Amino acid sequence: MGVHLERGPVAEVVIDFPPVNAVPAAGWLSIAELVTAAGTDPETRVVVLSAEGRGFCAGVDIKEMQHSAGHDVLLAANRGCAAAFAAVYDCPVPLVAAVQGFCLGGGIGLVGNADLIVAADDATFGLPEVDRGALGAATHLARLVPPQLMRAMVYTCRPVTAADLHRFGTVHEVVPKDRLRAAARAVAGEIAAKDPVVIRRAKEALNGIDPVDVKRSYRFEQGFTFELNLNGAGDRARQRFVEGA
Repeated sequence: MGVHLERGPVAEVVIDFPPVNAVPAAGWLSIAELVTAAGTDPETRVVVLSAEGRGFCAGVDIKEMQHSAGHDVLLAANRGCAAAFAAVYDCPVPLVAAVQGFCLGGGIGLVGNADLIVAADDATFGLPEVDRGALGAATHLARLVPPQLMRAMVYTCRPVTAADLHRFGTVHEVVPKDRLRAAARAVAGEIAAKDPVVIRRAKEALNGIDPVDVKRSYRFEQGFTFELNLNGAGDRARQRFVEGA
């Protein structure tokens, strides 16, 4: 349970927080630390980000927030998410996300910053933040779907399927769930076979021509989450979720 790193030319960072991979505040920092450790290792050529269980990531652990007094956990989760998303984006080598089941909230922040996504045919992607009294990761959702669909997904909290994203070209490949890890490692292996010096410079060049500063944009979104907490809307929404309303 937790986050662990399997080193090698194709390194793998694995998320494992049963039952649904709702990542606690400290878990986001662990993702950041291990992705950074993998990417800065000179022996690493590609990083795969995967998860155990039936879903890739259910986002932040809202129950942890609601069962903690004050705002310390909320602040730690927000900083942790920013660190994890940035680590994926800044990883010096290409990062392939292997996604099964649900990919929600903070999961969108991870995969939206990945270089490639390989998804199981049961994978769905959504941003239920409005229903949770928060805002954030629309920055990353905008890298996966067209602008008007992104807005509709934020407002309605409706998810899309891996097949939808494959049609948009933002999911590289859709495979049966039992082939997900092998498929992700296969494309990672194809990249790893290239000259590692050239690949690292390619990653740096591609990040350098991005039209949106994803780190600054996400922090801007987070400011509205803090506003919602100050006026009470955030806490009310999280409590409804915890109570199953």
